[in-house]
Amino acid sequence: MSVVAVFLPVLAMVLNGLMAGVFFAFSTSVVPGLDALGEDGAAEAMRSMNRKILNPAFLSTFTLAPVASLLAGVVLLIGGDGGPAVLAFAAAAVCFLGSIVVTATVNVPMNNAIEAGELAWKAYAPRWTRWNTLRGWASALAVALLGVALYVWS
Repeated sequence: MSVVAVFLPVLAMVLNGLMAGVFFAFSTSVVPGLDALGEDGAAEAMRSMNRKILNPAFLSTFTLAPVASLLAGVVLLIGGDGGPAVLAFAAAAVCFLGSIVVTATVNVPMNNAIEAGELAWKAYAPRWTRWNTLRGWASALAVALLGVALYVWS
């Protein structure tokens, strides 16, 4: 049980860390870089990225981050480690709400609107970036919570 109890939080940390990095990179360099292309070029480039990001590597990392966090909490709880389990469950909740829910309710609808030509880059970029930054911080907080869970567990 202890190997699984270490593996799942570490896996969850890696997955959440990868997502934090993707979100951070988009907010701090990709979108500002696209801004330099002008509205039409930026919108076209973002449409292309939005299509290409729907790939197995991204989608599995994105969807498995909260699942691995939740499973880490379950395994820790079954092992009688309530404190670390609560931290892992908190990481799962933060990841789910701050990444999955925000993506589904804000970022994806905005991506769909820019894809359809219903939203101008000037209106899209600042709002999309604010919400994307929140996703990044949520993913980073999940990493921190899982790290503390492992520290407390050890």
